[in-house]
Amino acid sequence: MKEIGEKLKEARENIGISIEEAAEDLKIDASQIINIENGEVEQFQDVFNLKYFIRDYAKYLGLNKEQIIDDFNEYLFDYTSKISLDDIKREKKIKNEDKIKSPYTIERKSEKIYQNFIYIAIVVLLITICVLLYTILNDNETEDNLVYGGTYELTK
Repeated sequence: MKEIGEKLKEARENIGISIEEAAEDLKIDASQIINIENGEVEQFQDVFNLKYFIRDYAKYLGLNKEQIIDDFNEYLFDYTSKISLDDIKREKKIKNEDKIKSPYTIERKSEKIYQNFIYIAIVVLLITICVLLYTILNDNETEDNLVYGGTYELTK
């Protein structure tokens, strides 16, 4: 990964672009560019985002982005092939322990929040309609009382 970072850094310096200028143009933090150029993969939580940062950065610098991504994929293959099967099994076991076994018991918090919001909106709407109807009906009764003197009497 250091070789990829060095290529990117060399291209940036040859063009005469500062890290801050590149970061502003790419809308990423300057620290991310520094980490990419130094080959510090461990500073990124998501390898896929790192891959897209590298692709966009290479394109921005006018480099062959496909070749840079091929180099990065080769690096990833070499890196991941060094992970032992025991480590993979251990991580898989840890992840499976965290999961709920039945798909019917999966808690979907975002859906519940959305449903609660809908219920609250419906209740508020109904209350508003009731208040408006009450106000309109009371206004009509008040106007009738003022115009006709209060009570209605039938005369023969």
